[in-house]
Amino acid sequence: MTCTGIHPMSKPALATSFFGKTPAGEEITLYTLTNANGMEVGIINFGGIITRIKTADRQGQFADIALGFDELEPYLQASPYLGALIGRFGNRLAKGRFELDGKTYQLETNNGANHLHGGSVGFDKVVWQATPFTADTHVGVKLFYLSRDGDQGYPGNLSVTVTYTLTNEDEILVDYHATTDQATPINLTQHSYFNLAGQGEILQHELMINADAFTPIDDTQIPVGELRSVAGTPFDFRTPKAIGADIQRDDDQLRCGLGYDHNFVLNKAAPKKLTLAARASEATSGRVLEVYTEEPGVQFYSGNFLDGSLSGRGTTFAYRTGFCLEPQHFPDAPNQPDFPSTILRPGETYTSRTIFKFLVR
Repeated sequence: MTCTGIHPMSKPALATSFFGKTPAGEEITLYTLTNANGMEVGIINFGGIITRIKTADRQGQFADIALGFDELEPYLQASPYLGALIGRFGNRLAKGRFELDGKTYQLETNNGANHLHGGSVGFDKVVWQATPFTADTHVGVKLFYLSRDGDQGYPGNLSVTVTYTLTNEDEILVDYHATTDQATPINLTQHSYFNLAGQGEILQHELMINADAFTPIDDTQIPVGELRSVAGTPFDFRTPKAIGADIQRDDDQLRCGLGYDHNFVLNKAAPKKLTLAARASEATSGRVLEVYTEEPGVQFYSGNFLDGSLSGRGTTFAYRTGFCLEPQHFPDAPNQPDFPSTILRPGETYTSRTIFKFLVR
């Protein structure tokens, strides 16, 4: 596998353009990052959303491989977290409740009986303060948001910085940094939907996930508390296989998730070590995506709730036309004492790095 060749004398570039206004009148800006190879990433300061990722195939032809929109309005409405930053707590919290230091907190239940992705006004639905930057080898945007005490029911004033960097190695670096003045759960992630062919179903994409175990769920998609071996199950992606190879198997976990919508327990030499979490590839285009993370888990979601009701840039987002690989701590961790802790306390600093690396085979 090789990266796209760097063009002589090319340097990364950054352009800004108007993307719309929120109902409150806040102006939203699109930051278009382009590296020395011509790879392009669009980011808006609403929701920290990645609106597009243009990469080359083996013929050198560029296509957008991330599901997204060219205008703000769909992101304001029922967008299923397309390309968004997720917080304060990515994934689900059972019944929207958790106990912390002897106090019970009740959050909004916006996913059936459970709390999902920080609530109906999570980090995907707020305006971030953006600072773009450029250098000889990279270009990016630093985003800042102050989530105030009581935001969506969470305790503490949480100061969050997320930095997106596009490198000349065709990598998108996502660096998270947060501090708080009260103990609070935090689990930040990035929710881009990928389709390495640029269109069509993703079931023929080959996927490898570097995990010997996953966290099985109940019928409300809350972990049951077990770390279950992937061996002999449809969840064994240790050797690359097509996403669709086992997705129709008669399996209780596939029924619970309506397909793949599960957290995988990554194989790690050390808890915070930057580790290859997953590799996806698409044979026709030759495009490859590698995901590296310091997080202990990655949520693999096979686009089970895409139903064709949304479209963008001439493409309908139909059933299983995009997949997500969301590096994260485990779902419902504040209620699962055996899971790695997600509690951030005053004086501590939350940091995490994820890398989305794009190659051609």
